Amino acid sequence: MTDIDALVSEVTDEVIGWRRHLHQHPELSFEEVNTADYVFERLSSFGGLEITRPTRTSVMARLIGSSEGATLAIRADMDALPIDEETDFEFKSVSPGVMHACGHDAHTAILLGAAKVLAGLREHVRGEIRFFFQHAEELHPGGAVEMVRAGVMDGVDHVIGLHVRSLMESGRLCVSAGPINAASDRFDITIRGRGGHAAHPHTAVDSIAVAGQVIAALQSIVSRNTDPLDPLVLTITKIHGGTAYNVIPETVELGGTVRSYNPTLRDSVPGLMERIIGGITEAHGATFQLDYRRGYSPLINDQDLSERVSDVLKQAFGEEHVLPSTPGMGGEDFSGYLTEAPGTFFHLGAGDASKRLLYPHHHPKFWLDESAFQVGVKAFVTLALNL
Repeated sequence: MTDIDALVSEVTDEVIGWRRHLHQHPELSFEEVNTADYVFERLSSFGGLEITRPTRTSVMARLIGSSEGATLAIRADMDALPIDEETDFEFKSVSPGVMHACGHDAHTAILLGAAKVLAGLREHVRGEIRFFFQHAEELHPGGAVEMVRAGVMDGVDHVIGLHVRSLMESGRLCVSAGPINAASDRFDITIRGRGGHAAHPHTAVDSIAVAGQVIAALQSIVSRNTDPLDPLVLTITKIHGGTAYNVIPETVELGGTVRSYNPTLRDSVPGLMERIIGGITEAHGATFQLDYRRGYSPLINDQDLSERVSDVLKQAFGEEHVLPSTPGMGGEDFSGYLTEAPGTFFHLGAGDASKRLLYPHHHPKFWLDESAFQVGVKAFVTLALNL
């Protein structure tokens, strides 16, 4: 077998260059036109790949191996976030209000590197490898379900993906079976009172005062209505109401998210919200409207495949570099592929060892250690050849 480490090392500078280009030219969910074109051009230059566009802003490449075997899909997401970048990198975003603050630029570059290496190892590939460069992970309904509808998972036996972590030791890999990411639902609430003069609150129904009580009371769903051992997050992230200092507004609008794993608990939350909001608004002579929308499903890694992935990674990197993953309450639309085939989603540390540049995901100063990218490429290549 060819020396994988040497092949990965040969593409590392390119991977960093691709990532920096993508970081400098970010595009929002469902708008990744130039990003998809860039990925298509890079893949076309590798040779030996069948490249298609499942949707307007996504790309899929197929590598048909030299012998019979399973079909493995590997996914990277490509979209950026509506954030103003606050770094001083030479390759910082040139698009005001748009930034790669979650590492999707790194995911794309890492998978490009893996595709280039694997395209040169076709004689060692059994079966087929599909490379998914997916749009719109950050925005529901997400790109995964659109790609599934376009048929990318037809005939796939298993699917894998990774996510960089900016607060985890660089080069560390984490993988586990079971729950990894939570269901991510969204809601909007409109509280309608009766507007009036701020100096005469007794003549109005104060929608802001009612909204304040609603915000506080909704937290009792987590603290007093559910099992404390059953993870649930309910967070208000938006509040809009009023335009003047001396006017009580007619309406206040709230918005937020609910995160959960348990499907029964997930189903119960809208009803609990209705009951609590209804009781408070009725008590004050106000009314309300709740618009609750289900988002991504929980991401549950397959038991058997996760054990295989863990074993392969430990053989490639050493047991001390591969640890169990910790489940989180963040959403991830990789779950959309798991309705079609067993899958495993693992994590790659890309944190700053000096702790000078440790910023969380979705932060305007988000930073990644680029030396971790080589680990990501080797992980994908090794897994592809073994799965």
